[in-house]
Amino acid sequence: MTNLLQSFARKASRPRLWYKGRPSAPLALRCGAMLSLLALAGCQQLIVLHPKGIVAEGTTSLLTGSLIIMLPIVVPTILAALIFGWWYRSSNTRAKYDPSFVESGKLELLTWSVPLLTIMLLGSVSWIGSHDLDPAKPLSGEEPLEVQVVSLDWKWLFIYPDQNVASVNRLVIPAGVPIHFTLTSASVMNAFFVPQLGSMIYTMNGMATQLNLQADRPGTFMGLSAMFSGNGFADMHFNTEAVPMADFDAWAKEAGNGGPTLSSQAYKDLSVQSMKIAPFTYSSVEPGLFDKIVMQALPPGPGPTTKGGF
Repeated sequence: MTNLLQSFARKASRPRLWYKGRPSAPLALRCGAMLSLLALAGCQQLIVLHPKGIVAEGTTSLLTGSLIIMLPIVVPTILAALIFGWWYRSSNTRAKYDPSFVESGKLELLTWSVPLLTIMLLGSVSWIGSHDLDPAKPLSGEEPLEVQVVSLDWKWLFIYPDQNVASVNRLVIPAGVPIHFTLTSASVMNAFFVPQLGSMIYTMNGMATQLNLQADRPGTFMGLSAMFSGNGFADMHFNTEAVPMADFDAWAKEAGNGGPTLSSQAYKDLSVQSMKIAPFTYSSVEPGLFDKIVMQALPPGPGPTTKGGF
């Protein structure tokens, strides 16, 4: 892919041929092809369409259903635009032109009723699906695992209050168990997103948002920040590791044996802007630390600045 892009760039940089104020067809084709490759360069895999959790499966079904509902009106409209443009071209003497035509009740009924029915159906499906996928709605009656999430500049902090451990840039969860996330931000607004598990949700300083997710099977899934927040945004990602319950218990026990404590001072040190932090864990967490962050008893981070941010 890189070699192809470089080849197109070299060709595009050659002297251009112009005809009547417009670029020549070969150049236009090359530019179009290069733009297409640029658009596809980042599409390594459509992981959103490869769900590994209950919420992600519901989101995928909603997207697929919405697409199917819209196709019967979108496809004919596109085809009609192309056919009309071709049939009523100036060189086609067979096309009939009726300058006295003003309106047709049948055409009006067709052009308004079909989009209206489509919008009503699409709106109903979206309304029901969106409420079923409410991020704050519990996934089942099973007791969830509690995870507190803090977005910092530019890293993620995950606190496990029941296990009394914490991790940075690494989220470990048991597969098949509902996870209840409580999320906040240490500075500017951010967005927490694990595409293969489901809903994206924003994190805001001084507020706590709720999110319920569940991984159906073991695996490692990409997690990332989905909102630009400064220079380190591009590397503000993490691995979400869904493991069997026994492995999760073993990881939590190992994390609790030795290592630093996540105290108020340790949190202040962590909140200093930094990039590409390797994952590590805290063996214990100061009681009520997350609440102090939300209530701003611990001062917010500086956020992106002219020097280190935007």
